[in-house]
Amino acid sequence: MIRATGVDELTDETFDAEVRGETRPVLVEFTADWCGPCRQLAPVLGAVAEEERERLRVVQIDVDRNPGISTRYGVLSMPTLMVFRDGEPVKSMVGARPKRRLLQELEDVL
Repeated sequence: MIRATGVDELTDETFDAEVRGETRPVLVEFTADWCGPCRQLAPVLGAVAEEERERLRVVQIDVDRNPGISTRYGVLSMPTLMVFRDGEPVKSMVGARPKRRLLQELEDVL
């Protein structure tokens, strides 16, 4: 799996406990090994996880190894970024983007 530094990997089994149990908003990247844009996004997510760790938790889940969660939330494209607050999705974005744009898009949920 394409690992972003400082970003935890979740599974179908750990997703609910990790996302629902978090007091901060959680940015979930739905990713896959074969996804080129996911590779581009990895350093961006690592930087965001580092810079915003007080206000935001960043995690990723591999859709090929964990089809249950991606099916539950209707994820069809990689990468899909979903922000969860209190265990519920509040924002969804598809595709890689530069860090500055991602931070701008996250302002309303932080």
